[in-house]
Amino acid sequence: MKKPRKPAIDPDEIELFRASMSDVVPLTGPARIEHERPLPHPVPVQRLRDEREALKESLSDQVAWDAGMETGEELSYARNGVGAQTLSKLRRGHWVTQDELDLHGLTVEGARSALAEFLNRSVRRGLRCLRIIHGKGLRSKNREPVLKRKLGAWLIQRDEILAFCQARGADGGGGAVVVLLKGVSRGS
Repeated sequence: MKKPRKPAIDPDEIELFRASMSDVVPLTGPARIEHERPLPHPVPVQRLRDEREALKESLSDQVAWDAGMETGEELSYARNGVGAQTLSKLRRGHWVTQDELDLHGLTVEGARSALAEFLNRSVRRGLRCLRIIHGKGLRSKNREPVLKRKLGAWLIQRDEILAFCQARGADGGGGAVVVLLKGVSRGS
């Protein structure tokens, strides 16, 4: 197959083209243009690291489990500024339990994570009174309530916790705590 022949260019058109281009100056410089690539958005690595560390510390076991608690086997705590009357009302079941979390069968890490999620969700929902079942430890090593003391330490570290105490017998007794959260301030 033969390639089609290019049509011949009229000599008058060649002359016209040269006349039109007579004052054109060739460009100088490289034949390629390198476009500047936009810089990626900065990643606040240190802030992210700090936030992860703060979250980790907020639920750490480093606080003495009984800091600010009453003595004895019963878990009981009231934040500074919360009167003894509030703790007494909590013990007597003055507030209706609005939600509960059962930590039975969870590892310490699993319980810590479940607690954080539960408290965050409860605060977002505007709940005030919660029950957290930690168990009595009857099936744990040495038959001691492992999660009971951990739970006390974790709750003390959370700002939204006003007070907590052992649940009434009908609500779990020594295997559960009732928690009072700060009320949500309704802004205008």
